[in-house]
Amino acid sequence: MGNNVYLASKPRYEILDGLRGVASIMVIFFHIMETYSKGPAFQIINHGYLAVDFFFVLSGFVIGYAYDDRWDKMSTWGFFKRRLVRLHPMLIMGTIVGACFYFFGQCPQFGLEGYANGWKFLAAFVLALFMIPVGPGLDVRGWGEMNPLNGPQWSLTYEYIGNILYAFIFRKLPNLALAILTGAAAFCTLDLCLNLNVFGLLTEGRNYAAYTVIGGWSLAPEQIYIGFTRLLYPFLSGLLLSRIGKRITVKGGFWWCSLILVAIFSIPCVGGPDNIMNGVYNAACILFIFPLVVMMGAGSQLKGEKSARICTFLGEISYPIYITHYPILYMQMNWTWNHMDAPIYAHVVVAISSVLISIGLAYACLKLYDLPVRKWLTENWLKK
Repeated sequence: MGNNVYLASKPRYEILDGLRGVASIMVIFFHIMETYSKGPAFQIINHGYLAVDFFFVLSGFVIGYAYDDRWDKMSTWGFFKRRLVRLHPMLIMGTIVGACFYFFGQCPQFGLEGYANGWKFLAAFVLALFMIPVGPGLDVRGWGEMNPLNGPQWSLTYEYIGNILYAFIFRKLPNLALAILTGAAAFCTLDLCLNLNVFGLLTEGRNYAAYTVIGGWSLAPEQIYIGFTRLLYPFLSGLLLSRIGKRITVKGGFWWCSLILVAIFSIPCVGGPDNIMNGVYNAACILFIFPLVVMMGAGSQLKGEKSARICTFLGEISYPIYITHYPILYMQMNWTWNHMDAPIYAHVVVAISSVLISIGLAYACLKLYDLPVRKWLTENWLKK
């Protein structure tokens, strides 16, 4: 066969799809509670930021499973086309949603929102459509984000980078070389989590997030280092696991893995503010627990139609939730910061409403936009 034939998708790991959905919903809860937090050490659902690192483990595993044995039938451009069809339609929708809700989140904490020049807003929008990160000169919110219209897109920037590295480098490496590279990436994870600062890239300004992996969303040198550190070990370890083929079979695997993830994301800051034990906890989750959960999810079987439906739903909605929820939460932050003296029930209603709107918006985007667009692109671009 030639290397441009259309390749049908392989059977999916349904449990891993479901776990991606569980992590995405926990991200919403994490960001909801972040509005009320005095800082990372006091955050409720404290370690929700680790969901990003779990996503990267899943990504490396699934990429390896889906494509490692197909390069004799698939060109590099063919691989990129498949990844663009999978990821980019919802990325465009996330950008559009962010632009539509941009002015509704205006408040003093977003120092530039509503005051940035129109051409900057337009430039930030157009660049985001093409996944081109922006520097401080095009920040239209005031938080220094590389994607100021939709903050979580920073992790998709690194997802794209991971895909590029896989296509040109990682897929060509034998397992031993991949293991050595994974070990080097593990050292960077320890450097970040334990605040060792071996390379001198972590600044004093990051003390608020010391002994965590929080960061990666801007183009500052420190943030770029954090972003690559958060990408490389998880992605490489997932890829290595897919090649080794090691699986762990657990009865009720989806439910046990979900419980583990919810517990990991919810545990309070270990040891309190500015404590190295929290860094040890971060490192343990990334280096050991997340790969273990992926092995359990990949090795276990779903029992019953109900569990299969739940995993399918969570898997389908996971990416739309992640890429569209934050513009809603910008508005939740705005309301909260401007109504801190409102009754408790009002804050509860706003929080619950934000979660429901985020899930409803994601489901609508999935059914009315993402699935039809991907189907059309598959039929009219991939297969041709």
